[in-house]
Amino acid sequence: MANIKSAKKRISVIEKKTLINRRVKKSLRATIKNFYKALETGDMATAKEKLAASEKLLKKAAARGTIHKNTASRKVSRMTLAYNKAKAE
Repeated sequence: MANIKSAKKRISVIEKKTLINRRVKKSLRATIKNFYKALETGDMATAKEKLAASEKLLKKAAARGTIHKNTASRKVSRMTLAYNKAKAE
């Protein structure tokens, strides 16, 4: 355990940020999963809504530094490709 006051503070700050990041990542995974479920069932209206919601959450997480911006862009790109492919079929 840290003895220096600033080190103790950093530990508590890191714990708080870790909890926030965990919550954000969990919600990201859930929305992305819901998007792919909607695609599998063929519900294109719901898939479109979930795609927009997922894109918003991914960009927000990237802006806050929870995930890397390239990771967010890659996920959005792959989801958009999957949506367009399913829509074309």
